[in-house]
Amino acid sequence: MKKIDIGSIKAGSGLFATAMAGVCFTSCAGEELTNTGNNGDNTGNGNEEQPEQVTSRYVIAASVTASGNTTNVLLTAETLEEGSISTVNNGLVNDGATQWVYYNNQYLYGLSYNQGNAGITTSFYLDNNGNPKKRNGEFAIKRFTTYGTYGKYVMTSSTGDGPTEWNDANGYTPKSFLISYLDTSADTYTTNDTKNESYLSENFLGNGEFVTLAGLLENNGKLFSAAIPMGLSQYGTKYENGKWVLPGNEDLIKTESGGSGSSSYSKDELQWTQYPNECWVAIFTDETLTDKKLIKTDKISYACGRYKSQYYQMIWPNDNGDIYVFSPSYAKTMTDSRQQTTFPAGVVRIPAGAEDFDDYYCDLEALSGGNSFLRCWPIAEDYFLLLMYDRPLTETGFTANQLAVFKAGDKKLTYVSGLPATELISGFGNSPYIENGKAYVTVTTTEGYPAIYKVDPSTATATKGLTVEATQLNAVGKLNFQE
Repeated sequence: MKKIDIGSIKAGSGLFATAMAGVCFTSCAGEELTNTGNNGDNTGNGNEEQPEQVTSRYVIAASVTASGNTTNVLLTAETLEEGSISTVNNGLVNDGATQWVYYNNQYLYGLSYNQGNAGITTSFYLDNNGNPKKRNGEFAIKRFTTYGTYGKYVMTSSTGDGPTEWNDANGYTPKSFLISYLDTSADTYTTNDTKNESYLSENFLGNGEFVTLAGLLENNGKLFSAAIPMGLSQYGTKYENGKWVLPGNEDLIKTESGGSGSSSYSKDELQWTQYPNECWVAIFTDETLTDKKLIKTDKISYACGRYKSQYYQMIWPNDNGDIYVFSPSYAKTMTDSRQQTTFPAGVVRIPAGAEDFDDYYCDLEALSGGNSFLRCWPIAEDYFLLLMYDRPLTETGFTANQLAVFKAGDKKLTYVSGLPATELISGFGNSPYIENGKAYVTVTTTEGYPAIYKVDPSTATATKGLTVEATQLNAVGKLNFQE
């Protein structure tokens, strides 16, 4: 049995719903329905001026719930600015997804958990008639908590048990990164070799705690990710008779297993970090994640938004290549004061071409009246879109039902006007689609059909565009026609 000396692995070492009655789908999953938005046959006499060739379409992931059953469908549209489209006899029925990823306007990946048949990950393309088509590959990818792209890959990541050959004397298994690679060009799937010690998540930051990754950002040939400290695993608490347990924190170690879902824990685990006032970023040389540099700032808490088991990306570039690192200060929600951050939600910066933080800092809670945010995305220039909570994280019942625009250079936060009333918003989609400096956001409400809204970051105003006759909108993006 191989014993791993985690004490030698130092920081920086290489290593949303309105029911639609009467909607009926007659196709099977993956079967194409008539696309009313497609170009039909030219029935003219040949002398008419031919329309301009369309080379791309917007693809919308929607779902319809009727009589207790939900049907997922991919719809196409020629514009997001106006009009309405229906799901009746239209689109491509599919199995749905946990997360939708539009890769380089070429493919649409539906990333799903590995839970029986519903966990199969597939991808789609747009044929030269403007119809979404399912590719051949079907992959039961590993459970994931974050995702991103690098080169030709759509990648997912989580942290879980490593090889049992590395169990300690108590039978506890050290944590490792579990990486999935979806090769977009070859339509294949591979995983990392967890027997490579470089993938060990234990003592990743030099403090004994294991980490998980939040976000996978390709920038300047390298891969940037936030390293989120998760506390001490069973393996970590037992290492050298509790070497990594901070004095006075012994009572934080679980005496029995419990919890549920993403908050479940095991006996002998010290759940959640002992270091809530730190933010670490890992800069990996490439997609293998085997060689890294670690950088740290004490200005913000860890950089991720959290919802159940998902750890949302908070590392994004502006148009100049500066990387902004956001923290919602989710550690404010911890039960024990020793694990609560004292920092407000904020943002720091890594200058373009650099591999360390500069002196930039902005207190986002001071701009929002004390509220934090669940997710954020870049729009254009140095504008970022934030999905805001309706109340501070120190209160209960907070809901992410508002949008705001943050202009980093001016350190200005403006709530978006023109959206439906917050009490009517039941959800936003996977992520906005960015085009011509505007953000297109899917908005589902408790009244009426969902719609796509165009957000102008310079004015922080939203304009209602395309309405979709569905129950919920999950994602929007663009695909180019493929042969």
